[in-house]
Amino acid sequence: MDSLPTQPAHADDIGHPLEVGRVFLRLGLTSFGGPIAHVGYFHREFVERHRWLDEEHFGQLLALCQFLPGPASSQLGFSIGLLRAGWMGALAAFVAFTLPSALLMFAFAAWSSHLAGPWGESAIHGLKLVAVAVVAQGVLNMARALCPDWQRALLALAAAAVCVVSASPWMQLAAVVCGATLGLWVCRHVDGRPGEAFSLRYGAKSGRWLLLAHGLLLAVALAATSALPLLVQVACAFYRSGALVFGGGHVVLPLLKQAMVDPGWVTPSTFLSGYGAAQAMPGPMFSVSAFLGQQIYQGHSAWLGATVSVLAIFSPGLLLVSGALPYWRALASKAWAARMLAGVNAIVVGLLAAALYNPVWVSAVHGGKDLAIAAVAFAGLTWARWPALIAVAWCVVASLLLR
Repeated sequence: MDSLPTQPAHADDIGHPLEVGRVFLRLGLTSFGGPIAHVGYFHREFVERHRWLDEEHFGQLLALCQFLPGPASSQLGFSIGLLRAGWMGALAAFVAFTLPSALLMFAFAAWSSHLAGPWGESAIHGLKLVAVAVVAQGVLNMARALCPDWQRALLALAAAAVCVVSASPWMQLAAVVCGATLGLWVCRHVDGRPGEAFSLRYGAKSGRWLLLAHGLLLAVALAATSALPLLVQVACAFYRSGALVFGGGHVVLPLLKQAMVDPGWVTPSTFLSGYGAAQAMPGPMFSVSAFLGQQIYQGHSAWLGATVSVLAIFSPGLLLVSGALPYWRALASKAWAARMLAGVNAIVVGLLAAALYNPVWVSAVHGGKDLAIAAVAFAGLTWARWPALIAVAWCVVASLLLR
């Protein structure tokens, strides 16, 4: 038997996989801007709108996903679905959030010409401005909840400054570790009584099996040779890339380039065109694997290649986070861990603020017109309570009209 409680804390918190899938499908169709923007979308949807999580538990899940290798936003969504509706809820969250972008990337070769020219570029630029507004709103709301005093605000500012100066993904991991360490001292005033642990329907024994499965698959992927069938080689290459990346979707670029271009499976220009298209898609950046899998297996096997590629690149991150959740839950329930988590949550706010500047702001705001468009969207989301689709429509239409 698992050593941790397996029943949810409140029966009212039990959801249905179809409910989870419906919400995540809407997010998968509208969550533009990359992994950092997704955190803002998730916070708005699950903390503010549906109230599936409170600020404390959302911060706990986000801190864990920031700490682990893999696609942080997909791991966060998978975890939310898991807590809401069990394993079927986790599967529904992953499929609904990932499938739209995977299908769009698969079809990119057929409609990519329609994105060429100034109109397409302006529309894509409008989607980037949506990300500015969404991330800014997420940073503001999380700062209010997770940095309510000057000590934690100082931690967040320090983390933001360090990560702006250093673009290394390892710096983000170091900042999280420092936040946990400093939290024991800086956050001594924080109530040390443990909060209510998030609901989890399995325990440490299941977690160990999940982590063991990941370890075995990673060992196989690292040991793969060119003597294996091509489909196995491709699966191993994507699994290695998904397992060894820290810092989110953009950081996977050099790993995927080495895995896909160096063996000659795709050309450099094809690789870069697929990665460029992924910037304009809603949903997770890792869905570029559908494009690459289709390019490797063109023809009748294209669907098989794309499906295997997508599953292989996402699997390590999802196995890791589901295996680590029981241990994270146990840690979060300890009295002394409240101060550590307070420090980590403050650091996470700083990391999001740094990402708001670079790459989100730097890549989207190029003048006064862009600033005005993003500011209107931010005001609409924050005070007028616009739905995300209204913000998307505003930014795209305004960008087209003012191009």
